[in-house]
Amino acid sequence: MATVVACVTAIALSDRPGDEASRRSSPTAPTGADARGGPGLISFATPSTTATPSTAATAAGAGPGAEPSSSTSSSPTPSPSVRHGTTATPSASSPALPTPAAPAPASPRRSLRSVNYSDRYWHVSQGLVRLDPAAGGDARADSTFTVVPGLPDRACLSLRTADGRYLRHRDFVLRAERDDGSTLFGRDATFCARPAPAASGAVARESVNHPGRFLRHQDFRLRLDPYQDSGLYRADSAFRCTSPLAG
Repeated sequence: MATVVACVTAIALSDRPGDEASRRSSPTAPTGADARGGPGLISFATPSTTATPSTAATAAGAGPGAEPSSSTSSSPTPSPSVRHGTTATPSASSPALPTPAAPAPASPRRSLRSVNYSDRYWHVSQGLVRLDPAAGGDARADSTFTVVPGLPDRACLSLRTADGRYLRHRDFVLRAERDDGSTLFGRDATFCARPAPAASGAVARESVNHPGRFLRHQDFRLRLDPYQDSGLYRADSAFRCTSPLAG
């Protein structure tokens, strides 16, 4: 028995140094300050701050050849000004917006010549507008008009005489009268130019307040008549704008 006890004691004493070394070398869960990332320990929760090629390119200004990061592929939300279209400037990739019609040149002076009577022009005579041959003197001035934006609708046109009257239809007859400032006068004196099918480059003039009626000459007087699907009507309602007869 004494021999057995002595052997057990000897074995226990010989094992202690190894156990201490094993305990010193074995990793244990950090506690206290070590658990909060104290010196000498690896922090497993700290993200890497090493820059990737995409973030490096972004920091450098995304130079030529830089690939965009996949984590930033979502489109940014447009600002309120872009959504409402008030102050945003369209980019090169934006769809082209419609271009507004160019404003009429400042006070252009024109004469209007018939297509099917090419020696005759619009001419104011005794307050009415006729289709007369070009003549000299005052007659040439009475065949010259200033084209201005339409009185109620600037997308269309009005015609003003040298003495300040406007061409307007009344009782469907074209005449030169003073502007009385009324809405009716403004609409009577405004016409929209339409391509005339009778001749290339010629125009027909449609009434603003009577859509479907065009100015045409009949018995060499200018009047407003409903459109007719006939060659004669198309020719009678076609006119060319020319240089002014009056200098």
